[in-house]
Amino acid sequence: MTRTIGLLHPGSMGSAFGAQLRARGHVVLWCPDGRSDATRRRAEHAGLEAEALPELVSRSDVLLSLCPPAAAEETAAEVAGLGVAGAGAIYVEANAVSPSRVQRIADSLTPMPVVDAAVVGSPPVGCKYPTLYLSGPGKQADRIAELFAGTDVRSHALGDGIGKASALKLAYSSYQKVSRVLAAVAYGAADTYGVADELLEIAAKRTRGYLVETDYIPKTAARAWRWGPELEDAADLLASAQLPDALMHAAAATLARWDGNQDERMDIAGALEALRVHRDPDDPS
Repeated sequence: MTRTIGLLHPGSMGSAFGAQLRARGHVVLWCPDGRSDATRRRAEHAGLEAEALPELVSRSDVLLSLCPPAAAEETAAEVAGLGVAGAGAIYVEANAVSPSRVQRIADSLTPMPVVDAAVVGSPPVGCKYPTLYLSGPGKQADRIAELFAGTDVRSHALGDGIGKASALKLAYSSYQKVSRVLAAVAYGAADTYGVADELLEIAAKRTRGYLVETDYIPKTAARAWRWGPELEDAADLLASAQLPDALMHAAAATLARWDGNQDERMDIAGALEALRVHRDPDDPS
């Protein structure tokens, strides 16, 4: 069945998603008002149909929000302010935002149903196959999954609760993106001292990412009392190389939460519990 999808707004990811939907025979709308020439070129290349925002919202069976995360709530507010969504329209919040922000967006769009979504992977071009994770009311989430059946976008349902998809996205991207930043400053420090090649040789010996080694979390907790001071020295190294040292200080402060678990045998659940902040409910700070 042909559906009409309103795309808010076609950046590199959104336009690639739009092209996939167009290839499946769906009508994909976009709003050119206030958009850049680059956005216009992407939309035209993807075969998207230009429409003013009120008409886009009123015509759409699905509103797919794929915009810069900072603009997610503003975009939803624009839609809510129109009050002209078609009967049965679904709003798909597919930006990298926190579960609490997704819930605020869902509340602002009531009674329009909202599906929490997250894209993991590169845009679906050139034999790349991102996964669209979906959480929210099962019936609506199933309808979104059906839209992408047969495309290069793989759908994966996480359950009925709004917030699961956005939590998964940020849990992954927090590791992925901060790891990239850490790699930059580590390489910069090694390069400053003329040992960049040796650093890369050491790194090349690893074949797995740290994120999959969850069994090392309790070991990290037990060794935190020794690792913290080492990272403070690493901060001094970065500062001497005129590189940002805030991440090292933040990591040392995080390790300090495990100071009471020196050389202690713990399981993963216990280590994570010790890492969490527990506030006194009577403490207003």
